[in-house]
Amino acid sequence: MEAEDKQTVETPEQSVQQPDVNADATGQAVETETVAPPQADGTAVEEKPYKGFAGKLDKFFGIRKAKTTFRAEIVGGLVTFMAMVYILMVNAGMFADPFGTGANVLGVSYGAIYIATALSAIVGTMLMSLLARLPMAQASGMGLNAFFVFTICVGFGLSYANALVLVLIDGVVFILLTVTGLRKVLFNAIPKVVRVAIPAGIGLFIAFIGLQNAGLVVADGATLVKLASFNFLADATYGSVMPLIVVVLGLIAVAVLSKKGVKGAVLWAILGSAALYWIFMAIGYGYGDDACKKVIDSFTFSNPIDAFKDWGTQSVGKVFTDGFNFDQYLATHSGGSLALVIITSSLAFCMVDMFDTMGTLYGACARGNMLEKDGSIPNMNKAMLCDAIATTTGAICGTSTVTTFVESSSGIAAGARTGFASLITAACFAVAMFLSPIAEMIPSAATSVALIYVGVLMMNCVREIEWTDVAEAVPAFLTIAMMPFTYNISYGIAFGIISWLLIKLFVELINLCSKKKAETIPEKTEKINVVTVVIAVLFILMFFLTH
Repeated sequence: MEAEDKQTVETPEQSVQQPDVNADATGQAVETETVAPPQADGTAVEEKPYKGFAGKLDKFFGIRKAKTTFRAEIVGGLVTFMAMVYILMVNAGMFADPFGTGANVLGVSYGAIYIATALSAIVGTMLMSLLARLPMAQASGMGLNAFFVFTICVGFGLSYANALVLVLIDGVVFILLTVTGLRKVLFNAIPKVVRVAIPAGIGLFIAFIGLQNAGLVVADGATLVKLASFNFLADATYGSVMPLIVVVLGLIAVAVLSKKGVKGAVLWAILGSAALYWIFMAIGYGYGDDACKKVIDSFTFSNPIDAFKDWGTQSVGKVFTDGFNFDQYLATHSGGSLALVIITSSLAFCMVDMFDTMGTLYGACARGNMLEKDGSIPNMNKAMLCDAIATTTGAICGTSTVTTFVESSSGIAAGARTGFASLITAACFAVAMFLSPIAEMIPSAATSVALIYVGVLMMNCVREIEWTDVAEAVPAFLTIAMMPFTYNISYGIAFGIISWLLIKLFVELINLCSKKKAETIPEKTEKINVVTVVIAVLFILMFFLTH
């Protein structure tokens, strides 16, 4: 989910008005290459086929068939990478230092998660390239990583390895749902208003995390949270205020860059914020500020091979060696409580992953005028299977759920139309694996900019909610509000589904008793689904037996 506007869809098959293929993610016109432009008299120029190895690539990926060129595909792949590479730094920072205090809550290092994130991105994006043959890239999803860290590990108290088991279950279930066709059944079981509200709730949640990690929002004994102090006349110091200024300036910078259509705006804002942060720290160090001296003195430049070593000892395979040992959780909880946590959390992982992937695929393909004639996504089942396999691989590598990034739409806007662009993106991630020491120089003040900005973009979907209809407004509001307020994504989904079901049930019962059934149930009104009831019951049991 990530740093571009995402379209909310009811089903992946419904048709939409096709956008301008020559418009980028910001709506601005972009230049794209054509394979064979018409001559002055209007007749088409005969296309020259590629020969040799290029010809084999063209035959496999369908370069000429998609009316694109290798140059356009390479540029598109690079643009996608630039737009989403921030996930390597943000994900590693979230796992290694969830609260931005230096406390390693999960017991894994920055380098270990950096490599796990990069490897899962390479596998997922390569699958998209070679199996689905779409210009889509995958990596650990924003929001899903927060769910892993703050809900499953910090909230429920499961270990890092235990949480990887839930991701593995998500991947396996997603594979089965895709292969058997049951994916559509689960999709339709979730009320539309809840599906629409989920991204907004996740957006607020990760933005709240970003504000906390940045130090802008701090704890307060009376009101729980408050704004950090900027007052130099009180307790604020140069070393405490400068990081806050970096965050504010970084957020303004990414908004300006995005507005002007700069590719990779989030990455440039992160890098610029990091540079400004170290400049401020160096100045503070020069005149003796204690906080700045602590930052500079603690800085070390590690060997990139150390990241691979940490990954080998702390992450890869932990889902099998340590993941199924729930003794830590069972020491304070019952077996029934564990079963409900596993079921409901895996269900939440699967639902969020599925909605995110389907929405991203649909929105990106529509933006690039790549939808089939009936409005469906090309190679839809293969793309969903790629996502499911990548998630399973991610669990084995040691990272959270892997999903299709909406930043892929920026590469599509730059001309990408085939899986060859994804091949280029995957190659870039392979190179980035060896740059972990540089990535570790990015402070939380800079990565928080990405968290906050992605939160802003994910609020886009609220315009689809009918706020004047309380039967929709209440479930939507609860879905959105309960995620950041309870620090738990699954609780937001639970409150949304349960409230929708109860409102729907009582309204229909009242209408039935007052004999107004015929005039109060329009044809387009969503009906209560048996699967929806089962999901709601599971969530209710979770609240009463595990919380």
